[in-house]
Amino acid sequence: METVESGSKLYTDEWRSYRGLDEEYVHEFINYSIEQYVRGHVHTNSIENYWTLLKRTIKGTYVSVEPFHLDSYLDEQSFRFNERKNDNQTRFSKVIGNVSGKRLTYEELIGDCLSV
Repeated sequence: METVESGSKLYTDEWRSYRGLDEEYVHEFINYSIEQYVRGHVHTNSIENYWTLLKRTIKGTYVSVEPFHLDSYLDEQSFRFNERKNDNQTRFSKVIGNVSGKRLTYEELIGDCLSV
């Protein structure tokens, strides 16, 4: 995996495709088939919460998401999720710090949508 540092801790469910991850990562899993949802510090609640919030945002706020912009929606939701424990002022300051000095043209914004 290019985006996950070797030796990272990975907590997953028991899905067959995750087998073999322990060769490169610290891999622990939850076995839902025996109704095991938490084992000590191992759980998948955080990622399940993230996907639930993302689905609610897409269905309830954005309603229609162009595939061209999907990465941006995911980036926004990741930021919101990762900053959920901070107050509004801290989040706002981080957003301003990340966009300061950057320019987004209308053509870049709509991308492939022009050809539709």
